[in-house]
Amino acid sequence: MTRTIVASATREIIIGFDQPFCVIGERINPTGRKKLAAEMIEGNFDTVIKDALEQVAAGATMLDVNAGVTAVNPNETEPPLLVKTLEIVQGLVDVPLSIDSSVSAAIEAALRVAKGRPLVNSVTGEEEKLEAILPLCKKYDVPVVAISNDETGISMDPDVRFAVAKKIVERAMDHGIKPHDIVVDPLVMPIGALGDAGRQVFALLRRLREELKVNTTCGLSNISFGLPHRHGINAGFIPMVIGAGMTSAIMNPCRPQEMEAVRAANVLNGTDANCTNWIRTYRDHKPAEGGHAVAAAAAPAASGGRRGGRAGRTGGAAASE
Repeated sequence: MTRTIVASATREIIIGFDQPFCVIGERINPTGRKKLAAEMIEGNFDTVIKDALEQVAAGATMLDVNAGVTAVNPNETEPPLLVKTLEIVQGLVDVPLSIDSSVSAAIEAALRVAKGRPLVNSVTGEEEKLEAILPLCKKYDVPVVAISNDETGISMDPDVRFAVAKKIVERAMDHGIKPHDIVVDPLVMPIGALGDAGRQVFALLRRLREELKVNTTCGLSNISFGLPHRHGINAGFIPMVIGAGMTSAIMNPCRPQEMEAVRAANVLNGTDANCTNWIRTYRDHKPAEGGHAVAAAAAPAASGGRRGGRAGRTGGAAASE
């Protein structure tokens, strides 16, 4: 069974088909968040701290950390800012982290100070990216998100996206990186623009699981981009992609409707043994005014595995204030 191990200094998490769904909190990302970007540029990390603590309290299994505040000289400005952000976050929470950058120098700088075994987000099928990122993943012995696009862009043909994913897995193996350390992002398209986007990704996930035997992730809220009441679409999408084989997603854990869907899928998928996490989270469940259901307190979406460990681009809700 494919298992991708990620870890903080004190906590190890397993991403896998037989594990609870891994929720990667997306909020520490200044893309499209002008206020957060301005704060980070000024050296103000109050919102970063707030987002880190809130996401873990809401049930995030991991946190994605991005410091891409500007397109101006990112090779100079992003590495120190990503390092500072990563150090703050890993000093606050004990969940594993995802190092999210399109700047190779920033990824390497962050890997030097990262504790445990973070996830690198990401590599694509572009030759330049493959040759820059895969050696870093081998050097630091860390898993990586493989995004299914290359020099030709993002194909609307799911067979082409599968071929790109296969290429990345094969190139990673050439670098001595095992398939269990590749987490493929099959690229979820907006259902409002592409009517068969849901069916495409469900079929892709089954192929990735059965043929490449890799774990998978996505920018979850891409599916609902441009539609009203996006969280309803997202919540419906979650159990369907989990049923098709997706094992993690970069998403906003502070949305109760979406986290309910994750926890319910874990119950129905048999990865919440004896419904323990569901009962712990919702046993004091009461309807709020207006009929919206709430839980008395949030519990993690996944208990996460054993203790231990060694000493994108994704769109969606991270791009909103």
